Amino acid sequence: MSEALSSKITVPVMADLFAKGEKPEYLFWVGCAGAFDNRYMKVAKAFASILNHLGTSYAVLGTEESCTGDPARRAGNEMLFQMQAMTNIEIFKMYEIKKVITICPHCFNILKNEYPDLGAEIEVLHYTEFLAEMIKTGKLKTDKSKLEGKTVTYHDPCYLGRANDIYEAPRFVINSLGLKLSEMHRNKSFALCCGAGGAQMFKDAEKGEKEIFIERTEEALETKADVIASSCPFCMTMLTDGLKYKNKEEEIKNLDIAELVAGALI
Repeated sequence: MSEALSSKITVPVMADLFAKGEKPEYLFWVGCAGAFDNRYMKVAKAFASILNHLGTSYAVLGTEESCTGDPARRAGNEMLFQMQAMTNIEIFKMYEIKKVITICPHCFNILKNEYPDLGAEIEVLHYTEFLAEMIKTGKLKTDKSKLEGKTVTYHDPCYLGRANDIYEAPRFVINSLGLKLSEMHRNKSFALCCGAGGAQMFKDAEKGEKEIFIERTEEALETKADVIASSCPFCMTMLTDGLKYKNKEEEIKNLDIAELVAGALI
């Protein structure tokens, strides 16, 4: 996983630092999408570039990182989930990892809320929480002129919003960039799912009049925003597909919040 990230930027690997007797403060949990999905690799690189810019003490697991087991558990394969989870927990213990930052709400939710049942003792942050804190403390400064004037609508990921009540951090980050936020009529706890959660990403659509991702994309288009901001790899895939379905991919961009911040760094 480190190779995917390090084509243009230097990303420290946990095993290398640990061999030198160094213990980074944070583990950056890249996740399957950040490691293998070409589009979300750009998001992983963007967030890594922010961490480097801040001089954050962090590392990735590289080839030692495996799936959290979230899709397996959501699909009902409890045995596979526990096998994957226990393997990851042993790695956390081996490297004495105490703090984890994720760029995927699904990874965030399961690491934070379900891994403790299996013995994990870690503090887990979604990257929007981390960025909001860095901005509030003055450690992260951005140039508002780079993005000012653009209108953004933000799609709340289910596993970040309803599952973990994180609504303000991503909006605080967006507002700090000088962007105009135009909310969809269904937002925060009433936001419509992108259609990929609960392992739906990996199965064929069920019968119905309209797929969820199309309806959600239509709601985003109603805001007349220049950019649809997201903070989840599943959401990004579905919204990007929705824009293509509506032939709007050239007019309107779907960008992750990490990409917005990385593009405005001072």
